[in-house]
Amino acid sequence: MPCGRRYWRPSRPAVSWQTSGGEDGVRGVQIAAKQANNKIAGREIELIVVPTDASPDSALRAARKLVEQDKVQLIIGPLSGSEGIAMRDYSKTVPNLVMINGSSGALETTFVNPSPNFFRFNSDGAQWMAGLGEYVFKDKGYKKVAVIGEDYSFPYTQVFGFALGYCRAGGQIVQRQWVPLGTKDFGSVIANIPDDVDAVFLGLGGGDAVNFLNQYSQTGGKAKFIGGSIMVDQTVLSSRGAAKKLLVGTPSSGGVADAWDDPRWKAWVKAYQEAYPADKRFASPSLFATNYYNAFNALAQAMDKVNGDLSDGGAKLRAELAKTELKAPNGDIKLDANRQAIATTFITEVAETPNGDLTNKFVKTVPNVSQTLGLSPEAFKAVGLPSRTNPECKS
Repeated sequence: MPCGRRYWRPSRPAVSWQTSGGEDGVRGVQIAAKQANNKIAGREIELIVVPTDASPDSALRAARKLVEQDKVQLIIGPLSGSEGIAMRDYSKTVPNLVMINGSSGALETTFVNPSPNFFRFNSDGAQWMAGLGEYVFKDKGYKKVAVIGEDYSFPYTQVFGFALGYCRAGGQIVQRQWVPLGTKDFGSVIANIPDDVDAVFLGLGGGDAVNFLNQYSQTGGKAKFIGGSIMVDQTVLSSRGAAKKLLVGTPSSGGVADAWDDPRWKAWVKAYQEAYPADKRFASPSLFATNYYNAFNALAQAMDKVNGDLSDGGAKLRAELAKTELKAPNGDIKLDANRQAIATTFITEVAETPNGDLTNKFVKTVPNVSQTLGLSPEAFKAVGLPSRTNPECKS
């Protein structure tokens, strides 16, 4: 999975990235900074780009260097789910540090032992699935599905969110196959897909998603797909080759809808497209670009309110961030008591535009999605945490 991180300190912000998703996160930050005239709270800012590789260890190494050697007080990041959990834990060891999540979406990051100085202005992977299970069961008629997902926290969270709605609507999940990040050969996985399922849920992203599609197309398979949020993101839909056309008609859900006819979203798409040549960006801003853009704007908005004052170890800034509300391109965002976003989820279907590009056609919104997906905290905790096997599929 692509990964990325953005760090900030007065006059010296830094960004890290690797592969397409992280690159687009950096684009989101660069656009937000340019719109702010490269200033936060009246101070000039300088972007510094540093790499991570999606692993918790690489995230921790980068963060420790920036905090201990470069004396950074503010961090925006990371992108990948397991990195987010690691950074939550690290933030607890540096109480004067303020961390704003970049795009990582593991549920545990803010739901389990949340850190008082870690803020997430994007939904988690389960929130991004709100309403999708019911939609594919009732509207698409998919009564029985199999799952293929990457074997780490974010895809577990996505399948968790999908399964809660899908199984309670009456659907069956008959198989779950988990593959390592960076899988090159999907032959055995494809061969093991049951013949009698109505669709296959794909919890893949980046290179894994593209590799799967290329290899599946070579088999001549005709399965219908349900997409995880980053399976149908522009990081995949804008990839090279024809195999991505297999996704046309695929229902999905997530934090953005490419073709949403909303003034704020359209203004963001325009700003994104005008900021870079067509061959240096995607056709539409990805989930990663949008989340990093929002994270920067949340930081800038809160820093302006406290006049950039971090002399109290960031206490005023943390208090301001906790009550910050964003009029974001992808809907209104506010934080709950765990500093986790309550935001909009978009139900979409992949469609081909007249010029041959793939886009996420808007179907409907699910507004104000909380981390407990409408359940009481007690009922949600009783379900247990996302894993390879949880939740069980009980219709």
